[in-house]
Amino acid sequence: MRNTLIMTLAGALLGTAVLAQQGPHGKVKIKSKPGRTAAAPAPAAAPAPPTDWSVPYAASITPDGLRKDLSVLASDEYEGRETGTKGQRMAADYISKRFTALGLAGPVQGSDNAYIQHFTLESRSWGDGISLKVGKQAFQWGKDFYSASGDSPFPTETELQFVFAGYGLDLPNYSDYTGLDVTGKDVIVLAGEPLDAQGKSLLGTDGKSVKLTGPGNMVTAATKHGARSILILDTNADDFATTLERVASYIKQPRLVAAGQTAPKRTAAFRLGPAASYALLHTNGATLKKYEAATTAAGKPVKASFKPTKTTLAAPRKVEPLATENVLGYLEGGDKKDELVVMSAHYDHLGVKDGKVFNGADDDGSGTVSVLSFADAFVQAKKDGHGPRRSILFLANTGEEEGLLGSQYYTDHPVFPLESTVADVNIDMVGRVDPEHEGKGDYVYIVGADKLSSELNAVSEATNQKYNPIALDYKYNDPNDPEHIYYRSDHYNFAKHKIPVAFYTSGLHADYHKETDEVDKINFPAMARRDQLIFHTAWELANRDNRPVVDSNKP
Repeated sequence: MRNTLIMTLAGALLGTAVLAQQGPHGKVKIKSKPGRTAAAPAPAAAPAPPTDWSVPYAASITPDGLRKDLSVLASDEYEGRETGTKGQRMAADYISKRFTALGLAGPVQGSDNAYIQHFTLESRSWGDGISLKVGKQAFQWGKDFYSASGDSPFPTETELQFVFAGYGLDLPNYSDYTGLDVTGKDVIVLAGEPLDAQGKSLLGTDGKSVKLTGPGNMVTAATKHGARSILILDTNADDFATTLERVASYIKQPRLVAAGQTAPKRTAAFRLGPAASYALLHTNGATLKKYEAATTAAGKPVKASFKPTKTTLAAPRKVEPLATENVLGYLEGGDKKDELVVMSAHYDHLGVKDGKVFNGADDDGSGTVSVLSFADAFVQAKKDGHGPRRSILFLANTGEEEGLLGSQYYTDHPVFPLESTVADVNIDMVGRVDPEHEGKGDYVYIVGADKLSSELNAVSEATNQKYNPIALDYKYNDPNDPEHIYYRSDHYNFAKHKIPVAFYTSGLHADYHKETDEVDKINFPAMARRDQLIFHTAWELANRDNRPVVDSNKP
C-alpha cells in the first residue's frame, strides 16, 4: 500500500486531480496534472483538551453507596459507637475491613492491625462515697446536690471553709469579690442575679442575664480569685429540678481525657437544691428575699448576715485507663508521594443513654461513610492509571465527642510527618438540610479554609465554580459565630499545627445529639452532591503543582 497513488477526497471534491506519491526518503510529494491547481493542505486540528479524570470518579459517589455503609454503621447493632465501647470497636473493625478490601495500605507500624492506631485515654468519673453533711443533716447526691465539674478537691470527707460572695459576679461595674479573700476557700453564691422590679437583669444589656457565660460566669470568677470550690445555691425548686434532669446523664457519664493530661486549673463547682441551700445558709426563703431586695435597691453588693452551718463534703473521683483506636488507610501518590492530603471524619458518637441508642447517623456517620466513598473513588482512579500525585491518608477518628481526642492523639503521634501534610479536609455532619436552607437548593457550610491559607480558600471556591456549583455558606466561619464551630471538630487539631484545613458540614438541626439522629432522616441526594464537591476539591489538592501556602493567621 505504500506506493499506491491516492486520489484524495479533497481533490475530488474540488475537481482537482491530486496525485500523492511517496518520494525517495518516504516523504509524500503532492503533484497535480497539467492545467490543474493543487489543493491547499487542510489546517491541523486543535489538540483535544486533557481529560478531567476527577469527573467520572466523583460521579461514582452515589446516594445508594453512601446509604449502604451508613445503614450498617448507624444501626442499633453498633450501639451508638461511644468511645471505648464494644460498638466503637465494631465500627473500627468495619472501617478497617473496608480499607483492607479496597487495597489501601495500613500505615501504622508496630500495631497488631496496621490500619489501627491504638492509644489509651483516662476515664474519669464520680466514685463511691459522695456525701454532703450540713450540720447533722445528710443530703443525697443526684437528688439534693450534684456537680458537673470535671474534678474535685475532696477525695475524702472535708470540712468546708465558707466565704459568702453574693451572686458570684466579678464585673467591671459590679463585683461580689471586692474586699474578699477567697484563696483556697469554698465560696457560696446564689444562683440568680440582681433583678429589677420587672424581673430583668440590673447589669445585663437590655435586661438580658449576665450569668453563666462570658465574664459573668461564676466558676470563672471563683477560679480567677483562687477559690478551692464554689457552691451554687439554687432555691427555686422548679429551676433546680429542670437543670438536674437536663444534666443527669452527663453526671453519670465518665469524662475522657488524654492519658496524663492535666487540665487548666479550675475551681470545682457544686450545685445545691433548695433544701440543702437553706440548711447551709441557716436561713429561709423570706430572709433570702430580703437580701435580694436590698441588693436590688442598692444596685451593688451588700453585706450579708448569713452564718453558714458547719458542712462536710466528700466527692471522690475515679480514674481508669480506657483503650480506643483511630483507623487509617493510606493511598500512595505519584511524583509527589512524600506530601500528604488527609481526609478525616470522626466515627464515634454518644452510645446508649437510659436505654436509648444514639446512632449518630448524621453526627458523624455521614462524614465517616463520606471518607469511605472518597477512598473508593481514589483507589479506583489509581487502578485505572489516574492516581493522585500526592499521597492520601483516610483518617477515621475516635473520641471526637469527648473533646477531639482521636485527632489530638494523631497530631501528637503522627504516622506521617506533619510538615509533609499539606491539608486536612474534614467532614462532620453532611447528611441533612438545616432549617436555614430548607427548599433553597444544594449548599454546604465551609469552615476554616481561609484561616491559614488564602490559596486553600481560593482552591475551594474555584473548584466549586468549575463543577456544577452549589451555595457555599460561610456563616460558621465568622470569628463571632456563637456556636464556635471552628473549634468543635477534628480539623482544629491540624490547624493548631499550622496545617491548612477545610471543614465541611451541612449544619445543626433538631436531632443533633439526640436519639432521633437516624438514617431515615438523611438526605442522601444532597449528601452525595456535597461529597462530589469535596472529592473534586481533594483531587485538586492532591494533584496541583504546589501545596497550599500558609500565609494567614485569621481568628
